[in-house]
Amino acid sequence: IMAALSVWFWNERFWLPHNVTWADLADPAPGVEYPKAGHLLSALPLAVGIFAVRILFERFIASPCAFLLHIHAASVHWRATPNPVLEKVFTSITKCPDSRRLDGLSKQLDWDVRKIQRWFRHRRNQDKPSVLTKFCESMWRLIFYLFMFTYGICFLWKCPWMWDTHHCWYNYPYQVLTPGLYHYYVTELGFYWSLMFSQFTDIKRKDFPIMFIHHLATVSLISFSYANNMLRVGSLVMCVHDASDFLLEAAKLTNYAKYQRLCDFLFVLFAVVFFITRLVLYPLWILNTTLFESWEMIGPYPSWWLFNSLLLVLQVLHVIWSYLIAGIAYKALVRGKGWCQVSSRRDATTTMLQHRDGARFPPDVMLPPPCFTVGMVPGFLQT
Repeated sequence: IMAALSVWFWNERFWLPHNVTWADLADPAPGVEYPKAGHLLSALPLAVGIFAVRILFERFIASPCAFLLHIHAASVHWRATPNPVLEKVFTSITKCPDSRRLDGLSKQLDWDVRKIQRWFRHRRNQDKPSVLTKFCESMWRLIFYLFMFTYGICFLWKCPWMWDTHHCWYNYPYQVLTPGLYHYYVTELGFYWSLMFSQFTDIKRKDFPIMFIHHLATVSLISFSYANNMLRVGSLVMCVHDASDFLLEAAKLTNYAKYQRLCDFLFVLFAVVFFITRLVLYPLWILNTTLFESWEMIGPYPSWWLFNSLLLVLQVLHVIWSYLIAGIAYKALVRGKGWCQVSSRRDATTTMLQHRDGARFPPDVMLPPPCFTVGMVPGFLQT
C-alpha cells in the first residue's frame, strides 16, 4: 500500500517537466552528481551538532559577553505564594483569569479578588525569561544568520545565476550539484531542524504552535526544492531572506544592552533592508524568473503551478510583515520613543519577525520518491 501511495504521489507527470522521468535523474553520467533525497539525511546529525554548538556558544561566549555589558540573570523579587488550587488553574486552565473565574476562586479560597490577581501577576513574572537568556539566544541567532548570509553571498557571487537568472533554467532539471550548493542547502536545513529541537527548550512564546508548523513547513520545502533540483533559484530565495535577519537580532542585542540610539539605527537599517529585499528584489528578481523566464525556457507543468502559487502567497506575507514593521516605526516616531520601547509592547510582532520572518519556500511538500534515496552523501564528498 505504501509503495502504491508513493508511486501515486510522486507521479512524474505532476512533479517533472514533460519528457523527463525520475529514472533520467537517478543515473547521471560518470562524474556528474544530481541532488538525491538521501543527501538530506546528513542534515539530521548536522542539526544535532548545531544544537550542541549553540549550547556551548551561549554558555562560554554569549554569557561572558552579556556580563561584560552588565547584563545579568535578574532574580524574581516577588514570588507567588505556593497554592495548589491557583497553581492548577494557572497551569491547566488560564494564566489570566477573567472576572467570573476570579469571583469563583475568591469564594473558594476566601481570598480578596485583588490578592488573587496579584498572585497571578507574580506567578506570570516567575515564568518570564531573563534578559540574559534572551541576549544569549539572540546573539546565537545573530552569529548564525550573519554566517549564512556571508557564505551565501560569497558563494553566489561566483555563480552565473546570481547575475543572469536565466541560468536557473538552462538545461533544467539536468543541473549538476556542486559542493558549495550542497553545503549551503544542507546547513540551512540542519539549522531549521535544530530550531525544531531547540524550540522546546527556548523561551516559550505565544506563537509556539505557529512557529513549530513554520519550521516543519520550511524543512519540507527546502527538501522539496533540493530533491526537485530547483537549487539555483532556491539559493537566491535563501539569500534574499537571509539579508535582513541578522540586523533584527543585532537590534535586539543593543536593546538588551540599553544602547538606545544604536538600537534605533539598527532597526531602521533592518526595516530598509527588509523592504528592499522583500518588496523589491523578491518580486522583481525571484518571481520574475520563476514566473516568466521559466515559462519561456521550460514551460509550465503541474508542480510549476504549485511552486509559483505558493511563492506568490509568500509575497503576500511579505507585504503583511512590512505593514507591521512600518506600524512599529510609525508609532515610534509619533510617540517620540525609540523602536525598542515601542517594540517591547508589540511582543507578538517581534516574536514573529525574529523567527526568520517567513518561509523560504512555498509550504507543504513531502519528500521525494524512493528512487532518489541513494546514498546519504554526494559522491564528491565521499572522496
